[in-house]
Amino acid sequence: MLGRLLKPFLPRGLYWRAALIVFVPVSVILLVVSLSFIQRHYDGVTRQMTGNFLLVARYILDQVDAQPDLASAQDEAQALGARFGLFTAQIDESLPPPIDLKLPFYDLSGSLAVAELQRGLPQMREVALATGDLTLWLESRHGYLRLHFGLSRISARNPHQMLVLTFVIGIVMGVIAFIYLKNQMRPMARLALAAEAFGRGQTVRYRPGGATEVRAAGKAFLEMRERIERHIEQRTLLLSGVSHDLRTPLTRMRLALSMMEDDPEAAALMADVAEMESLIDRFLEFARTEAVEPMDETDLGALLASRVAEARRAGREVAFEPGWNGPSVALRPQLMGRAIDNLIGNAVRYGTRARVWITAEGAEVAVCIEDDGPGIDPEDRDRATRPFVRLDLARGASRGSGAGLGLAIVADAMRSHGGRLELGTGTSEGYGGLLARLVLPVAEG
Repeated sequence: MLGRLLKPFLPRGLYWRAALIVFVPVSVILLVVSLSFIQRHYDGVTRQMTGNFLLVARYILDQVDAQPDLASAQDEAQALGARFGLFTAQIDESLPPPIDLKLPFYDLSGSLAVAELQRGLPQMREVALATGDLTLWLESRHGYLRLHFGLSRISARNPHQMLVLTFVIGIVMGVIAFIYLKNQMRPMARLALAAEAFGRGQTVRYRPGGATEVRAAGKAFLEMRERIERHIEQRTLLLSGVSHDLRTPLTRMRLALSMMEDDPEAAALMADVAEMESLIDRFLEFARTEAVEPMDETDLGALLASRVAEARRAGREVAFEPGWNGPSVALRPQLMGRAIDNLIGNAVRYGTRARVWITAEGAEVAVCIEDDGPGIDPEDRDRATRPFVRLDLARGASRGSGAGLGLAIVADAMRSHGGRLELGTGTSEGYGGLLARLVLPVAEG
């Protein structure tokens, strides 16, 4: 329950969490030791010093009371005061006005010393404190014996100095520990950045460093990255080889069918060959989504306009709404172009027309594509982005064919850019089908 209440106030980063784990126990230990052990020690010293002074005060009071007259008592008080090192020791005829004794809140030893004096000297009638000096008025047979001396005579005057020294040393050592901890956390931050970049399809230079465990994790990451890159390369080569091997017999089949124009089954077989070639192209396109392409600052509006123009040249009815004049976006132009082509192709395949525009949303920019087709049911939107999944019943299988890789290619392309693909339902008048949003992060500055 307590952890749940404190969770919103706790840091989320590993560096500050590690700092809390290190410094909170140390700070608590210093505080407990300072307030208990050190203060107890100085309390004992204060009681001992006050007890010694009580012997001196009683002796002076007894000697003053033993004198026969006031003059003799005054001389004796002054002589004993000088002998015991007091600032002043004399007899007053009357008490001063009532004095409000005020000690600093942090002067715990001074308060204890005054309390010990009041307990050990029942003859004390008044006490005053000024600039670290203490004055007592003791009732005697000849008047009120005034004893003026330094507070350091009965109280250890440096407990707060000890606390301040401990606090300053703790801060200095804490700064040193923070610097050391930051140096230890830097390799972990570099590893996190390398892993995050690899998740976006980028390969950044990384060299393991830091503690033994961090080095081991870094080496494991490098080995994993190499295995994944090797697997992607092998998959691309495999699909390329399969497509190359399949295109040769398909070409022979197409040539043979072209010589059978009078055969009524030749047209159907020719359509099957064309569909097989289209499937091979889609497989290769899916494999190329993970191919390495450098990021480049690109005018997203110009890229989108060129892809829309290409679709119009192919006879597709696509409307483009310009008007976004935002900054250039770091992306892979060819991969982004293939993603836009796939969405436009889906839109006009399952509908009759499409509309494309760009919107800016804070630190993100979104490419929106909308059609007038039947749309995708909300429960099928997540499944639609998986490879080799076709929603023919929802999107009308009679209007197109494919391997179910179109949206999977788009989703992989967006993940490699650090963005996301969002599927929804259009709301504009005349449109009501797929509303796909390609959301891209925009770097600040």
